[in-house]
Amino acid sequence: MEEPALVLEGIRAGYGDFQALFDVGLRVTPGEAVGVVGPNGAGKTTLLRVISGMIRPTRGTARFGEVDIAATPAHELPASGIAHVPENRRLFPHLTVEENLKVGAFIPSARKRFAERSEYVFNLFPKMAQRRHQLAGTMSGGEQQMCAIGRALMSSPRILLLDEPSAGLAPIVVAQVFELVKRIRDEGLTVLIVEQNVAQVLRVVDRAYVLDAGRVVAEGASADLAADPAIRNSYLGGH
Repeated sequence: MEEPALVLEGIRAGYGDFQALFDVGLRVTPGEAVGVVGPNGAGKTTLLRVISGMIRPTRGTARFGEVDIAATPAHELPASGIAHVPENRRLFPHLTVEENLKVGAFIPSARKRFAERSEYVFNLFPKMAQRRHQLAGTMSGGEQQMCAIGRALMSSPRILLLDEPSAGLAPIVVAQVFELVKRIRDEGLTVLIVEQNVAQVLRVVDRAYVLDAGRVVAEGASADLAADPAIRNSYLGGH
């Protein structure tokens, strides 16, 4: 089966009277790792919520292969291959690691493969295997982030959406999270990651879009963006 591409064109979206995205276009081809970077409040989280069906665009088209995202109920999108790791992880704190993974395997195709997928996740995150019976809410922020990514991987997604995976984590843990993103991507999984940590994310993605005040203001290969003086001054602190 041919892997689907994610294509957004002319997306406008927001909350009530507040418009967060203005005519945003974006493309992610199969096997790519793509970043969406920009300051806080740029519309990055809103963009991921549009892709995972949590909010409907008021204008524009969003497709994942043959799937019309805007016309598909959010609860049906995981079966099409979209998995979303939300900002702040959103684990079920009073469930164990293993129970959180079961939540990630709720679609029928994933339920049948629970043992196989949980073994995959535990191989990727050995700490999760050690903590499989621990309540998710009692773990460190870094361990919770691993659990949240593992939960998303349980459905065998074809694209993984990561919303600010480095938020609130210690620098050493941030480095570990990005190394894991690189490993997942190296295995061929398509990844779309939104981040404020521009320097880190540009090291692990192929291409990136710069979002500012709800508009795409630049896009290109990650190395080109990292070397661009205007991007460096605006988003990398001039370094």
